[in-house]
Amino acid sequence: MERVSAVPVPQPRSVTADPAPDDPADSSDGRSSRRSLAAALLLGAAGATVVLLASGQVWAEGRAATGGGALPLTADGRDVTGAPAALAIVGLAALVAVFAVRGAGRRLVAVLLALSGLGAALSAWAGATDSTALDEEAARTTGDAAATIDALTHTAWPYVTAAGGLLILVAGLLALRFGSRWPTMSGRYERDGTPRPRKAPRTAPDPDRPEELWKALDRGEDPTG
Repeated sequence: MERVSAVPVPQPRSVTADPAPDDPADSSDGRSSRRSLAAALLLGAAGATVVLLASGQVWAEGRAATGGGALPLTADGRDVTGAPAALAIVGLAALVAVFAVRGAGRRLVAVLLALSGLGAALSAWAGATDSTALDEEAARTTGDAAATIDALTHTAWPYVTAAGGLLILVAGLLALRFGSRWPTMSGRYERDGTPRPRKAPRTAPDPDRPEELWKALDRGEDPTG
């Protein structure tokens, strides 16, 4: 009688399907979202910085006629109008607030960001030909309310300020267009009103188990309490 040996029959291996490749449309949306976010941050911060710095520069120069000759006078951007600098600060606050809100609140903040940039640009453009600040400075300096300014000239700084306001405006428009895809602050900083689970109270160590007494001593507890 022949001996029959049982030979294991190899079983076919299960073929696992390769994961489906990422959707090109989703990856494209993610890249455009990141690019728009970076552009809005860069443009908003750069525009506010330009407005704040250019507002402190000399915008207008002239000479006031006095009894002893002509007195040179200058006026910086804040003397001409304080609106661009104030609106730049509002724009910076709105740029930060965009990431703290979502939904309709984010759109409202984006509108505020865009309007602050538009207002800064328009007010700087209007102040580029304004001579009121120099006239007031001439009246204060000479003590003559009717003093006028001769050889009035304006610098390019008002237009630089207006360009900074336009950068803030573009950042606001980007937030309006792509802000719904941008991330928000971490949820751990938000309170949803649900009570947090309380820790279970510690039970007194069992005196018959020395290891529990040692653990209580390591925690700084009184095992005899």
